[in-house]
Amino acid sequence: IKTNRKIPEILSVNEINKKISSIGDKNKSQIRDRSIISVMYSCGLRIGEIIALNLSNIFLNEGVVRVIGKGNKERFVPIGKKAIFDTKIYINSSRGIYASKGQSKGKLFLNSRGNGFSRMGIYNIVRKYTNLSGIRKKVTPHTFRHSFATHLLEGGADLRAVQQMLGHSDISTTQIYTH
Repeated sequence: IKTNRKIPEILSVNEINKKISSIGDKNKSQIRDRSIISVMYSCGLRIGEIIALNLSNIFLNEGVVRVIGKGNKERFVPIGKKAIFDTKIYINSSRGIYASKGQSKGKLFLNSRGNGFSRMGIYNIVRKYTNLSGIRKKVTPHTFRHSFATHLLEGGADLRAVQQMLGHSDISTTQIYTH
Protein backbone atom coordinates (compact mmCIF):
# COMPACT_ATOMS: atom_id res chain seq x y z
CA ILE A 1 0.00 0.00 0.00
CA LYS A 2 1.43 3.33 -1.04
CA THR A 3 0.85 6.10 1.44
CA ASN A 4 0.21 9.61 0.22
CA ARG A 5 3.57 11.33 0.04
CA LYS A 6 3.91 14.79 1.50
CA ILE A 7 4.53 17.43 -1.15
CA PRO A 8 8.10 18.63 -0.57
CA GLU A 9 8.82 22.23 0.36
CA ILE A 10 9.92 24.29 -2.62
CA LEU A 11 11.31 27.76 -3.18
CA SER A 12 9.83 30.06 -5.81
CA VAL A 13 12.06 31.21 -8.67
CA ASN A 14 12.15 34.58 -6.91
CA GLU A 15 13.31 32.96 -3.64
CA ILE A 16 15.98 30.96 -5.48
CA ASN A 17 17.29 34.17 -7.07
CA LYS A 18 17.13 35.96 -3.70
CA LYS A 19 19.05 33.13 -2.05
CA ILE A 20 21.78 33.00 -4.70
CA SER A 21 22.15 36.78 -4.78
CA SER A 22 22.45 36.81 -0.96
CA ILE A 23 25.76 35.02 -1.46
CA GLY A 24 28.44 37.59 -2.09
CA ASP A 25 31.33 37.19 -4.50
CA LYS A 26 33.98 39.00 -2.45
CA ASN A 27 36.00 36.02 -1.20
CA LYS A 28 36.87 32.48 -2.25
CA SER A 29 34.31 30.78 0.00
CA GLN A 30 31.44 32.97 -1.24
CA ILE A 31 32.46 32.30 -4.85
CA ARG A 32 32.54 28.53 -4.14
CA ASP A 33 29.28 28.54 -2.17
CA ARG A 34 27.47 30.48 -4.89
CA SER A 35 28.63 27.90 -7.44
CA ILE A 36 27.54 24.96 -5.22
CA ILE A 37 24.02 26.33 -4.75
CA SER A 38 23.72 27.41 -8.41
CA VAL A 39 24.72 23.93 -9.62
CA MET A 40 22.50 22.13 -7.08
CA TYR A 41 19.46 24.07 -8.28
CA SER A 42 20.35 24.30 -11.98
CA CYS A 43 20.91 20.54 -12.28
CA GLY A 44 18.52 19.27 -9.60
CA LEU A 45 21.27 17.31 -7.87
CA ARG A 46 21.00 15.24 -4.71
CA ILE A 47 23.43 16.14 -1.91
CA GLY A 48 25.46 12.98 -2.59
CA GLU A 49 25.69 13.89 -6.27
CA ILE A 50 27.01 17.41 -5.62
CA ILE A 51 29.63 15.93 -3.25
CA ALA A 52 30.65 13.27 -5.79
CA LEU A 53 30.88 15.72 -8.71
CA ASN A 54 34.37 15.67 -10.19
CA LEU A 55 36.04 18.38 -12.23
CA SER A 56 36.17 15.85 -15.08
CA ASN A 57 32.33 15.48 -14.97
CA ILE A 58 31.54 19.10 -15.73
CA PHE A 59 31.43 20.23 -19.36
CA LEU A 60 30.74 23.95 -19.10
CA ASN A 61 31.30 24.78 -22.77
CA GLU A 62 28.80 22.07 -23.76
CA GLY A 63 26.42 23.11 -20.96
CA VAL A 64 26.16 19.65 -19.43
CA VAL A 65 27.14 17.79 -16.25
CA ARG A 66 27.81 14.04 -16.01
CA VAL A 67 26.15 12.84 -12.81
CA ILE A 68 26.65 9.50 -11.10
CA GLY A 69 23.39 8.94 -9.24
CA LYS A 70 21.83 6.28 -7.04
CA GLY A 71 22.81 2.74 -7.97
CA ASN A 72 25.89 4.12 -9.74
CA LYS A 73 23.67 5.13 -12.68
CA GLU A 74 25.11 7.73 -15.01
CA ARG A 75 23.08 10.56 -16.51
CA PHE A 76 23.84 13.81 -18.32
CA VAL A 77 22.02 16.89 -17.07
CA PRO A 78 21.94 20.34 -18.68
CA ILE A 79 23.41 23.14 -16.57
CA GLY A 80 21.99 26.66 -16.70
CA LYS A 81 23.85 29.77 -17.87
CA LYS A 82 23.97 31.31 -14.37
CA ALA A 83 25.43 28.11 -12.86
CA ILE A 84 27.96 27.90 -15.72
CA PHE A 85 29.00 31.51 -15.06
CA ASP A 86 29.30 30.99 -11.28
CA THR A 87 31.21 27.72 -11.74
CA LYS A 88 33.68 29.18 -14.25
CA ILE A 89 34.47 31.96 -11.77
CA TYR A 90 34.92 29.39 -8.97
CA ILE A 91 37.19 27.13 -11.05
CA ASN A 92 39.28 30.05 -12.32
CA SER A 93 39.64 31.90 -9.01
CA SER A 94 39.01 29.85 -5.87
CA ARG A 95 39.28 26.13 -6.55
CA GLY A 96 43.06 26.12 -7.03
CA ILE A 97 43.55 27.83 -3.66
CA TYR A 98 41.48 25.11 -1.96
CA ALA A 99 43.12 22.31 -3.97
CA SER A 100 46.59 23.39 -2.83
CA LYS A 101 45.61 22.69 0.80
CA GLY A 102 44.62 19.04 0.66
CA GLN A 103 43.72 15.93 -1.27
CA SER A 104 41.17 17.13 -3.81
CA LYS A 105 40.98 13.70 -5.52
CA GLY A 106 39.56 15.53 -8.55
CA LYS A 107 36.43 16.72 -6.70
CA LEU A 108 34.87 19.89 -8.11
CA PHE A 109 33.83 21.39 -4.79
CA LEU A 110 36.43 21.53 -2.03
CA ASN A 111 36.17 22.50 1.63
CA SER A 112 38.52 24.85 3.47
CA ARG A 113 40.99 21.98 4.01
CA GLY A 114 41.13 21.24 0.27
CA ASN A 115 39.19 17.98 0.49
CA GLY A 116 35.82 16.97 -0.88
CA PHE A 117 32.77 18.04 1.11
CA SER A 118 30.85 15.99 3.64
CA ARG A 119 27.05 16.00 3.63
CA MET A 120 27.11 18.19 6.75
CA GLY A 121 29.44 20.67 5.05
CA ILE A 122 26.97 21.19 2.20
CA TYR A 123 24.06 21.29 4.64
CA ASN A 124 25.79 24.05 6.64
CA ILE A 125 26.35 26.15 3.49
CA VAL A 126 22.65 25.88 2.61
CA ARG A 127 21.62 26.79 6.17
CA LYS A 128 24.02 29.74 6.32
CA TYR A 129 22.73 31.38 3.14
CA THR A 130 19.09 30.57 3.92
CA ASN A 131 19.49 32.58 7.13
CA LEU A 132 21.31 35.40 5.31
CA SER A 133 18.68 35.60 2.56
CA GLY A 134 15.89 36.05 5.09
CA ILE A 135 13.89 33.12 3.69
CA ARG A 136 11.82 31.69 6.53
CA LYS A 137 11.20 28.22 5.11
CA LYS A 138 12.93 25.01 6.12
CA VAL A 139 15.47 24.79 3.31
CA THR A 140 17.69 21.74 2.86
CA PRO A 141 19.96 20.77 -0.04
CA HIS A 142 17.06 18.61 -1.32
CA THR A 143 14.80 21.70 -1.47
CA PHE A 144 16.79 22.84 -4.53
CA ARG A 145 16.11 19.50 -6.26
CA HIS A 146 12.38 19.76 -5.52
CA SER A 147 12.31 23.38 -6.70
CA PHE A 148 14.22 22.47 -9.90
CA ALA A 149 11.69 19.76 -10.81
CA THR A 150 8.64 21.86 -9.94
CA HIS A 151 9.90 24.89 -11.91
CA LEU A 152 10.62 22.75 -14.98
CA LEU A 153 7.14 21.20 -14.90
CA GLU A 154 5.47 24.57 -14.26
CA GLY A 155 7.36 25.85 -17.31
CA GLY A 156 5.89 23.08 -19.46
CA ALA A 157 8.73 20.53 -19.42
CA ASP A 158 7.83 16.96 -20.29
CA LEU A 159 7.43 14.68 -17.24
CA ARG A 160 9.67 12.00 -18.80
CA ALA A 161 12.41 14.55 -19.49
CA VAL A 162 12.28 15.71 -15.86
CA GLN A 163 12.35 12.06 -14.75
CA GLN A 164 15.55 11.51 -16.76
CA MET A 165 17.20 14.69 -15.43
CA LEU A 166 16.41 13.69 -11.85
CA GLY A 167 17.58 10.12 -12.44
CA HIS A 168 14.33 8.57 -11.20
CA SER A 169 13.88 4.97 -12.33
CA ASP A 170 10.12 5.15 -11.75
CA ILE A 171 7.89 7.87 -13.23
CA SER A 172 5.65 7.80 -10.11
CA THR A 173 8.56 9.25 -8.12
CA THR A 174 8.65 12.20 -10.51
CA GLN A 175 4.87 12.65 -10.47
CA ILE A 176 4.93 14.06 -6.92
CA TYR A 177 6.08 17.30 -8.58
CA THR A 178 2.92 17.63 -10.67
CA HIS A 179 1.03 18.93 -7.60
